[in-house]
Parts: sequence; structure tokens; C-alpha cells
Amino acid sequence: MRTSYILYMLNIANPRQTVLVTSREEAEILGRKEVKDNIVAVDWHMPLSFDPSMYGICLARKRFSYELISKSGVFVVNFIPATLEKEALFCGRHSGKHMDKFRKAGLTKEEAEKVDCARIKEAAAFIECELAEEKDTGDHVLLIGRVVMMGMKKKAKRLFHLTGDEFTTTEESKETETISER
Repeated sequence: MRTSYILYMLNIANPRQTVLVTSREEAEILGRKEVKDNIVAVDWHMPLSFDPSMYGICLARKRFSYELISKSGVFVVNFIPATLEKEALFCGRHSGKHMDKFRKAGLTKEEAEKVDCARIKEAAAFIECELAEEKDTGDHVLLIGRVVMMGMKKKAKRLFHLTGDEFTTTEESKETETISER
């Protein structure tokens, strides 16, 4: 019953734009502390407010990225072109706790401008956020971010998730500018 309910809900709600969310924080890995950069694929995300500018992402509490974001208080939403479908699937299916997902997925790190976190150089657009609040929503947590900077880097068709390994795309975006909230 539960599996069919989930599939039914996703068929109603999808397609949803897939983004790659990056995070950075010190984590204990096999008894050693090290700073980890991570990437997670997210379909559940949305703008929440224009004034103040807020953006939300939903993550399962068991995700390594949730641990990093909750501790560091920052994250970056990277809007990816449809050409990064394979990379999105990889980042959504593997934990970054014991691997460098940037290297394994073939993505390039670039430093965010307003938060201590990496961005994805190949992204078409980005939103840098400081964590303002966490809301428990059941099996996921809504992470509410205060937008401190956002920008369009290039025109690109976006990646939208249908279900499983199926994706679709859209028209190319038109704007290219960077906006800082500070």
C-alpha cells in the first residue's frame, strides 16, 4: 500500500526540477575528523518568500547532507543543465560520507561567494543560503534558507525528474545576472 501511494503521489506531483545541493562541514569519518564537501540530488525544493528572500529544500534526516547542513548552517542550491542527468543520478544514489562526490561525479568545485561552501562550476544557476530554520515534516525535514546570493551563470535547458531514471527538460532560461542580498 505505501509503495503504491508514494508512486501515485509522485506521478501527480512530477515532473520536478532536479537540483544539486552542496554542503560543507567537519564530520567524523571512521574515527577521524575531516572537512567534507558533499552533493545531494534534490527534487523537493521551492522559493518560500521574496521579502525576506527565503528558499527551502527537503531532505531525509538520514542523509549525510542533512547532517552537514544542520551543523554548518549553510548550503548552496545548484540548478543544473539537462546535460548533467548522469551526474544527478550518481549524486542521488551514493552517499558522500566515504567518497568525494565532486571527483567521482566529474563535477568541478568553485567557492561560493557569501557562504563557506562549494558551488558546482557546471551549474546554470545557484542560490547561496544560510540556514534560518528547520521544520520536521515527517520522514523529511524542510530546511529553510535565507538567500544571501543568487545568480544565473548561463542559459541552459533544465533537468526535470519524472520517476526512477526518467527525466525531461524545458526551454532555455533567459536571464544571466548575479544578485547579492547583503
